[in-house]
This record gives sequence, structure tokens and C-alpha cells, in this order.
Amino acid sequence: MRMAYKWGCMEATTMVLVVWLAALSMATTTRGQQRSNLTRGSFPKGFVFGTAASAYQYEGAVKEDGRGPAIWDKFAHTFGKILDFSNADVAVDHYHRFEEDIELMADMGLDAYRFSIAWSRILPNGTGEVNQAGIDHYNKVINALIAKGIEPYVTLYHWDLPQALEDKYMGLLDRQIINDYLAYAETCFEAFGDRVKHWITFNEPHTVTVQGYDSGIHAPGRCSVLRHLYCKQGSSGTEPYIVAHNIILAHATVSDMYRTKYKAKQNGELGMSLDVIWYEPASNSTADVEATKRAQEFQLGWFADPFFFGDYPVTMRSRVGVRLPRFTTKEADLVKGSLDFMGINHYTTFYTKDDNSTYIKKFLNDTLADSGSISLPFRDGKPIGDKANSIWLYIVPGSMRSLMNYVKDRYNTPTVYITENGMDDSNSPFISLKKALKDRKRIKYHNDYMTNLADSIREDGCDVRGYFVWSLLDNWEWTAGYTSRFGLYYVDYRDNLKRYPKNSVQWFKDLLASS
Repeated sequence: MRMAYKWGCMEATTMVLVVWLAALSMATTTRGQQRSNLTRGSFPKGFVFGTAASAYQYEGAVKEDGRGPAIWDKFAHTFGKILDFSNADVAVDHYHRFEEDIELMADMGLDAYRFSIAWSRILPNGTGEVNQAGIDHYNKVINALIAKGIEPYVTLYHWDLPQALEDKYMGLLDRQIINDYLAYAETCFEAFGDRVKHWITFNEPHTVTVQGYDSGIHAPGRCSVLRHLYCKQGSSGTEPYIVAHNIILAHATVSDMYRTKYKAKQNGELGMSLDVIWYEPASNSTADVEATKRAQEFQLGWFADPFFFGDYPVTMRSRVGVRLPRFTTKEADLVKGSLDFMGINHYTTFYTKDDNSTYIKKFLNDTLADSGSISLPFRDGKPIGDKANSIWLYIVPGSMRSLMNYVKDRYNTPTVYITENGMDDSNSPFISLKKALKDRKRIKYHNDYMTNLADSIREDGCDVRGYFVWSLLDNWEWTAGYTSRFGLYYVDYRDNLKRYPKNSVQWFKDLLASS
């Protein structure tokens, strides 16, 4: 994602329902706010520090050098889909300014850069003839990173499906996507695998499935909940499960191919970045505690359990029934064990309460209703933590440690990278540049979350090997457009996209230079 303009477990509701549910509301906590003596030495030797980005949010140049259209091009140009009516045709012009931006990374002392390849720059039609200009561009990016001592971590799919595949067979809804994704991935392994050793197959599949096919607030904008108000087509109760199944099988198929054909000579590893909101029970009642477990299984477990156990959570099987696809024995064997590492994108925490209301289920008929839980960042009218700019992002640093321990215990201490973590400020025209650069809240956010992460490694035995900030630069934040600023560097959208270091840049420089 960086992170999309998320709604967490509110994803599939209407704004009217959100307002109604907010009356359930919830209590301020400062859990996990920590000391400020964090150093590089707080983490194990070899721990990787980097920043993260995605092609569509950063690059711009959407019609240059043979790039084909992606589903977000169409979505962003559809009236009413983006909060500020913007699009990412230019974004922050990283396509032309990547060398300048890599200099900024090197100056900070970063170890790595996680970025995504735009599928439609490599294969403009999703399949068929390879676009050499796309290959050449990413070769330049990778080589520039390595020349500065920065290791590339490459995401193959960060939401920008070629529009041609959506038009041809409805993209991720059709099993044909597995073979087309396999061909695309192999093209990338052939072109870049001699230098890229860390691959992320899919970014935030939960967001892709729920927001793209349940609530319809992301591309390709399919849903049935708001059929007449927002979506022209879709089925919120079935399509998310089909898309998720195809993504899991696509990853497993690519992983098998990589291990068979490339791993011995390229010595790389493949993982997936999973978006995870941490959930806390709204009360100590058995119903709310069980609802919290279900919420996490319908989020993280939905995608992680198949890779570790060979099937979806039992809770999902029992509650979703025949709408949840099944793996054949051969597919289960292919999927299980196909992750070399787990990427975790974690930003915030919600309270969760039980809700098995027949009315809500009938009204929604979607994945939120299936979980039988409602999650919100409030309790008794009070927020769970200090709020960032986004309506979904509340600051609860201790949840980083709780989440890492949950992952350790449920999945037997897997290798984990925090592939995204960060917070945003408002892009207000009334805030001066001088004031915008003084991002004290961001510094505290990272200090506190990273301190909890370090404690989970040092004191709890969690196997976490890297931390990627979302994001190096302010950028185009999906449905939030340019209203949200996650960057360590301020981008001046009114003056040739000039980059200015916020105070958090110096904080990170000092941290990374410390011992």
C-alpha cells in the first residue's frame, strides 16, 4: 500500500450503516507507548530497514513506453470513486525521478526498498508479447538500487491488474488468471531474478477481495450490497471467496514453478504481504471474545491458514458453507508450505463485538456478515487510541507485539517481515510547508510500534527480519487520492512535485546510524 483507504471490518457497509454502528463506540487506551531509546542495535544483526511503495501510487507515466491500462486507471477516472476526484496519471512521477528518490533512500541509510512492478508495463495486454521498454525500466531501477547498496524487495501484484484481462474474462474471478499470472511471474524471474532475491507475489489479498468484490469501493468495483447506488454488477456473498481462492492458488503455482526452475540458481524467496488489523474484544464477554477470534480468522486466517494448514479456518468452513471453495487434495498439497516468509502490513487496531443479527446478515449478505462480528475503533464513545488522518487509522502501538505473538503461536514461528507500517497526516491547504514538515506524531508512531516489534523479537522469540515504512514519499492513496500524506518526505503537489524531508527523515537517519 502503503495502505489503501481502508475501512477494516466496516469494508462492506454503507456510510449510513457505519454511522449507525458508530453508536456502539468504544475507550481510549495508550497501550504500548514506549521508551524512546530505540537504536539499530535494538534489533538482531542483519535486520532489514526499508521503505515501501507501489507502482500505481508512485510511478505515473501511465501512457508512456508501452504500458497498457490497468483496472485502477479505469476506476480512478470514473466519477465519484476518488475522494478528491484525482487520479494517478502522474502520481509522484517516480517513473522519471526514481534515481533522485533512490538518492534520498541512500542518504537515509536504508537497507532495502520494497516496490512493485506494474504488470501492464511488462505485458501490456496481460499476456502475449513482452514490452521491452518495461523490462528496461525496472532493470534500471534495480541496478540503481544495488549501486547504492539498497536491496530490492519486489512485489509482483499490487492491485494493478491489466484491464485487458478484466475485459477478457473478469480477471481474478476466473481460474485462467492463474496461468496468466504464472507467465507474468516467470517473465519477471527471467529478467530480474539474478538480482532480486525477495519476491512478494500479492499485496494485501484481503483488501483486494473485500474492497474490490464485496464493498466495491476499490477496483474493479464489484458488489451487490450497494448494487443500485454504487456497483453495477457483482455478488458480495460469493465473489470475494472465489477471488481469494484464485489468488492463493496463483501464489502456490508460482512458488512451485520458482522452486522447480529458479531457486537453485537464483537463491531467492517468495512470500505474500497480508494486511492485518489487530482486533481487541469490546468486552470480556465470551461472545465478544469469540467474535474477535472469528474476525481475525476471517481476515488473516482466510489467507494464511491455507499456506500453513492446507485449508481455510474451520470457522469459515462452518459459517460460509458451500460458498467457500474447496481445495482438491493436490491443490492443498501445492498450497501448504508454499510461503517462504509472511509479509505483514499492520497499521491499526479495532475493538470487536459479537453480532449475529439476522437483520444485518440479510441486509449485507457478504463476508462481514459471515464473520458474525463487528469491528470499530471506538467503545463507549471513546476511541481506541490517538487518531491519524485516515478515518480507519488509530494508533495503538502495543498491538504490534500482540499481533507478532499471535502469528508466532498460530503458525509456529514463521519468518516475518513487516512489509508496511505507518501513519498519515492530512493534506490540508491551510497547513504551511514549515508546519507539515514537523511530523512529531509520525516519529512517535514509528518509535512506539518499532519498540514493540523489537520487544516481540528479543523477549518473545518472534522471528521478524525486517521493517518497511509506508512510505518514503507522500503519494496517491487510492480512493483517498491526494488527501492523505503517509510520506517521510513531503511532496509539494503545487510546485513540480518537489520532495522535502519531514523531521521523521532525520529521526530515521539517526536510528539507522546508531549501534
